[in-house]
Amino acid sequence: MSERTEHLVVGGGAMGLATAWQLAARGASVRLLERFEAHHTRGASHGSTRNLNNAYAEHEYLDLFGEAVALWRALEAESRTELLGLHGLATHGDADVVTSAHDALVARGAAVALLSADEAAARWAGMRFAGDVLFSAEAGIVHAARALAALEAAAIRCGALVERCERVLRIEPQAGGSGVRVTARGADGAERALDADHVTVTAGAWTEALLGDLIDLPPLVVTEEHPAHFPPRSASLAWPSFNHMLPPELAAEFGAPVYGMPSPGEGVKVGFHRVGDVVDPDERTYRASDAQRERLRRYVSEWFPGLDGDAPAEISCTYTSTASGRFVLDTVGPITVGAGFSGHGFKFTPAIGRVLADAAQGRATPPDRFRLRAHAR
Repeated sequence: MSERTEHLVVGGGAMGLATAWQLAARGASVRLLERFEAHHTRGASHGSTRNLNNAYAEHEYLDLFGEAVALWRALEAESRTELLGLHGLATHGDADVVTSAHDALVARGAAVALLSADEAAARWAGMRFAGDVLFSAEAGIVHAARALAALEAAAIRCGALVERCERVLRIEPQAGGSGVRVTARGADGAERALDADHVTVTAGAWTEALLGDLIDLPPLVVTEEHPAHFPPRSASLAWPSFNHMLPPELAAEFGAPVYGMPSPGEGVKVGFHRVGDVVDPDERTYRASDAQRERLRRYVSEWFPGLDGDAPAEISCTYTSTASGRFVLDTVGPITVGAGFSGHGFKFTPAIGRVLADAAQGRATPPDRFRLRAHAR
């Protein structure tokens, strides 16, 4: 005998919880299956903070950003928990990136300013800057762990059933358009079948394993990334969130752009974007290579005089990336997929939950830039 529900969500990280919240808030019957316990460290959603970064030129991302901030604020009010810290974002390095993001944000009336490198260094004495610096006052951090708890609580309050330690083994669309059957194995080793009108898969690094035979996905590359928290040398230093978009000569030296943010109680988080080794998500080292560690230590020593570059507290997480860095948001038959968040999706979480809920209910299709056919092109 199988159990039946209207909507199943597979994967209970940030995106799955947001989708379950959005669906349940509309009165839908929702069950979410998550393979691991709450706040586990095997995926991409754990940790204390994420960069609330609006330094984009593309309108699709800026649309999502504006919607996400409004939904984060609504969730803050509902949960009575501070989820955002708007201490600002400093973006520097590549003049073309800085200029294009500045112009796009100005066109939307965003609170931004261009500072010289000297002006920025005077304001944030713990950092060095190169070229003009784009300062975004309406950016900063998302308190990630708090956000996960608030999303789950909101979904449950709206009637969603969240079931943990349930590993999905198979997803099988049923003949005649009668929905989909999901087979899962619980912590006790017993298997069960659940039938649903629709399933939304937000399984991160495990997306390809679950959907590769059902949907023509773009290549999804799973890497293990290792940012770190570094202690400030002085408690009096102020810190923005930041993006260092490396020009060619520095990209050749360090390998990738740099991002980071203050993480209250842990120091300042600094990491290279998308440089980790390709991994099987079930077979990880949870440790950066010696070469990666040394490169990050050297970068921090050169560009962050206010941090102790020799005392990192390393973090391990996964990226699941498309070649373009764009998200995968689309529906095929009774299956909606949200994947490929490529290390920059968390800030958009509640807006992506809305997009996926709309797609699952047939209310609206995701933005064309993120659909499967756009990746195929």
